[in-house]
Amino acid sequence: MNGDHIIEEKKQGQALVTEHIKGNHKKLFIESYGCQMNLNDSEIVASILAKQGFNTTKRLEEADLVLVNTCSIRDKAEQTVRKRLQYYNKIKEINPSMKVGVLGCMAERLKAKFLEEEKIVDLVVGPDAYRDLPNLVEEVEAGRDAVNVILSKEETYGDVSPVRLNSNGVTAFVSITRGCDNMCTFCVVPFTRGRERSRDPKSILKEIQELADKNFKEVTLLGQNVDSYLWYGGGLKKDFSKASEIAQATAVNFAQLLDMCAIAFPKMRFRFSTSNPQDMTLDVIHTMAKHNNICKYIHLPVQSGSTRMLEKMNRQHTREEYIELVDNIYKIIPDIALSQDMIAGFCGETEEDHQQTLSLMEYVKYDFGFMFAYSERPGTLAEKRMEDDVPLEIKKRRLAEIIDLQQEHSLYRTKQHVGNIEEVLIEGTSKKSDAHWKGRNTQNTVVVFPKENYKIGDFVNVNIEDCTSTTLIGKAVGYSENQ
Repeated sequence: MNGDHIIEEKKQGQALVTEHIKGNHKKLFIESYGCQMNLNDSEIVASILAKQGFNTTKRLEEADLVLVNTCSIRDKAEQTVRKRLQYYNKIKEINPSMKVGVLGCMAERLKAKFLEEEKIVDLVVGPDAYRDLPNLVEEVEAGRDAVNVILSKEETYGDVSPVRLNSNGVTAFVSITRGCDNMCTFCVVPFTRGRERSRDPKSILKEIQELADKNFKEVTLLGQNVDSYLWYGGGLKKDFSKASEIAQATAVNFAQLLDMCAIAFPKMRFRFSTSNPQDMTLDVIHTMAKHNNICKYIHLPVQSGSTRMLEKMNRQHTREEYIELVDNIYKIIPDIALSQDMIAGFCGETEEDHQQTLSLMEYVKYDFGFMFAYSERPGTLAEKRMEDDVPLEIKKRRLAEIIDLQQEHSLYRTKQHVGNIEEVLIEGTSKKSDAHWKGRNTQNTVVVFPKENYKIGDFVNVNIEDCTSTTLIGKAVGYSENQ
């Protein structure tokens, strides 16, 4: 996850739009909730439906087809979608011909049950079934409900050029893997997105070239677990050992892919998300250190500072192993920024476990983080085998302590930038002032500064004069070498 510093997740749905395609007369309203993978999937969906005569629209009332791309990571995310569907229902009273579809993880989890629970829903499509949307839309237009939630062993959408939705024309996401094999006991993702499979590096480089040709300046390589990327000709990662000797010998891992991208596009900045500590190798860190165009930022979720909790979560690493990885990262790239995911109040968490989480945070001093109280998810191993036994008030208190400490550390980290001259890629106008640009430095920290004569997409050097816990404030002193 990236973007502005986020202390506690407040993700909102986005009405996603793109340019008008001549000859397309049907109108698609698509809204995306949850992670960056969902946003990227929505861009794939828009691309597929554009070939079926759909243009996107910001006006819900005029839409022929409304799609909501959903998240199931927490109960709150699902309740947000259900409330949104209630609003769609009111609009449908005005526009009764409007069809409504649910995409993504929530669709995969609930399947046809969605049609029973939410009468407004006409269409239910899982993350691996978007190619079937033209057929499913035809079914809906013929007055029949349509469902496809079959998970795939091969689908990566590698040949689909995503339509960039709500694009700033500067930054873009490129998906490199789909699915997850890690089976963390709290997580629903392996059940909603299937097993890990990687995308052909040639198709990844082709998509990045298309972005470079359109003057995009930064790409974030996306996956549920990017460090697990492994291309050996196609298929599930778990089947790699069954591949031929030639396939194994010529396989491309994540460090090699990152190196390929940085060399092929020296003027493009690269980020990646999300990493899993158990799969991150020091080869990746050395590759980052070798290339100036790979940003010095890693989102490195840990979830708990307690080895006992990590074992219950099936995280496949201990507190000590995580600390060793962090130590090596800081040794190789001293000025790198790290962010975290943290869960407060997982099953059986004691006060001692919580204190170990706080002590780990004190040790690492993350630049920012994404923190949540544990939410039991149907179908996960934790829901089936463990008791959600930490009272809500204790969860809230522990979460508040984690957030307070992270705010303290975020301010500590931003203060270290004051007095520096740092390269910033301008992404748009500041939310608080039309007279200021906002962008991000290599560590993913938001920087604001007076506009002067610079423009969106420029790489500029900014003298950092002040800061808050989330933002650096400064003044541009000229273009950077990248410009």
